[in-house]
Amino acid sequence: MSNENAFWLAFSYVRGVGAVRFRKLLNFFGELSAAWQADRSQLISAGLTDKAADLVFETRKTLKPETLEDDLTRKGIKYLTWNSPDYPRYLMEIAQPPPVLYYTGKILPEDDLAIAIVGTRNVTKYGKQIAHDTAAYLAGSGITVVSGLARGVDGIAHQAAIDAGGRTFAVLGSGVDVVYPPEHRKLAHDIIHQGALISDYPPGTKPDGINFPPRNRIISGLSRGTVVIEAGERSGALITAKFALDQGRDIFAVPGSVLSQMSKGTNQLIAEGATPMTSPVIITDTLNLARTGNEHISEQIEISTTEKNILSVLGDSSIHIDEICARTSLTIEKLTAELTMMELKGLVQRENGMEYQRVKKWDIG
Repeated sequence: MSNENAFWLAFSYVRGVGAVRFRKLLNFFGELSAAWQADRSQLISAGLTDKAADLVFETRKTLKPETLEDDLTRKGIKYLTWNSPDYPRYLMEIAQPPPVLYYTGKILPEDDLAIAIVGTRNVTKYGKQIAHDTAAYLAGSGITVVSGLARGVDGIAHQAAIDAGGRTFAVLGSGVDVVYPPEHRKLAHDIIHQGALISDYPPGTKPDGINFPPRNRIISGLSRGTVVIEAGERSGALITAKFALDQGRDIFAVPGSVLSQMSKGTNQLIAEGATPMTSPVIITDTLNLARTGNEHISEQIEISTTEKNILSVLGDSSIHIDEICARTSLTIEKLTAELTMMELKGLVQRENGMEYQRVKKWDIG
């Protein structure tokens, strides 16, 4: 580690100094080593507030920059700065990229092809299936799945990506050595082997409610687009969608029942212009993402007996829903519900309003 990098790490431990103030210090001092040695009046002249300058002095009393990299090495933690050639390309494009990005695991060049999947912790059965199947499709297509390791949609998306043999990033609202929630420790361990745990908070930082909204800008910033599975009217997933919008990234939202509290947020996103995600294929087609490894997808998406029955009567040409109803002996209400779910799972596609056909890869013999 160069001597200068030691001071990038040191300033990341100062709670009041983020991307904007990092930039001010660099512009004023040229190097962060000089900023670390500056007196209070110089720090204020550089653009720090009185409180931020005080926090720098408080941190200096207990922190030794020259020891930080050895501490990281002992913990198996790596880091990237704005000056690192491997800093994630799309994250660097956002308005305030983290000056220091800590991670455990690996961040690879192919992870530039990434999609965020977020949603409520109080996920419904409908949301669970969509989260699983969307993540499995993306991961099986060679796309890195990004989420926040939270309960509900996040955890389901990470696990589905791992099960599909793909890669996944978990962006934390704590240090990468502090896994939260605690029941996701095994999941976090698996993510390290098939992706990375990522945070702009220094090691040892405990999870705190105020940490989570800012980290959402990293989830969306790492990603070409953000998929919101289910979200109430005040869900944290909507914060991620707002960041994605501000960053000029695509937003996809899964439509749901107008009667479901967990679909109020996603339905509102669609009303405001988000792309309705009625099939994971819409994501890859909209963003023109290259798809590879699709042979694994069929192993990950569960197909029910009823769905197999419907697929058996569908062909490569479209069939009207009335004919499907007659051939399967399902009620129109049941058939409509099944076809809606199958479209979201990428099993069928709708043509000409009320006609459906099987997606070609789904050959059940």
